[in-house]
Amino acid sequence: MKVLDLTLSTPAENLALDEALLDAAETGQGGEVLRFWESPEYFVVVGYANKIAAEVNQAACVARGIPILRRCSGGGTVVQGTGCLNYALVLRIVDNKSTRNISAANQFIMERNRVAIQSAIGNPQTVVSVRGHTDLAIGDLKVSGNSQRRRKNFLLFHGTFLLSFDLKLVSELLNMPSLQPDYRDGRAHGEFVTNVGVSPSVVKSELAKAWGARESANAVSPMLITDLVTQKYSQPEWNQKL
Repeated sequence: MKVLDLTLSTPAENLALDEALLDAAETGQGGEVLRFWESPEYFVVVGYANKIAAEVNQAACVARGIPILRRCSGGGTVVQGTGCLNYALVLRIVDNKSTRNISAANQFIMERNRVAIQSAIGNPQTVVSVRGHTDLAIGDLKVSGNSQRRRKNFLLFHGTFLLSFDLKLVSELLNMPSLQPDYRDGRAHGEFVTNVGVSPSVVKSELAKAWGARESANAVSPMLITDLVTQKYSQPEWNQKL
């Protein structure tokens, strides 16, 4: 596996690059990769099937000039920006391996990520666990949410790590989610999420080590990203659907 530490200029481009890495692998122009990025700009991103009106405080986003975009994978709605580290894994789907179906891939990837974050924290008394299907939590406080998209030969598994994020923005910009894991127990955003409090460089190092990502990857063709931004991630028909 190769590693790509690359943040592009806009939220739309960053979402597009995750999907472009999957497309490149699927068409034989790329392969397994671990990407990191951290947006300097705040924005809200909803899951593929989310309804913006239900999940997002649109008035608050408009008042702050914060854009709302949609990603290509499922999962819930999140706020992005400085202090929120993103990663994306593109992995080959193998029938008899841990990537063979959604559930198996979730378990395989989340456990490996859990071990990496536990190592990054470096304190055995601060216990990181997998909660729900694709959350990482310290105690009962969520620090990472993740989602998956599958093609025929490769999958994209990507998510966020709250490291030093302005958590007040989550309560301000998001409604209570329409779907909640049992361990949330109806708690408001401010009572449910927390920061890991570890530097991005340490988290990147531990994740790269966990996934054996040593060699630097080349970025995909800029045309792939431009096409996805033009045809999808900049279009109201895509971002505001449902």
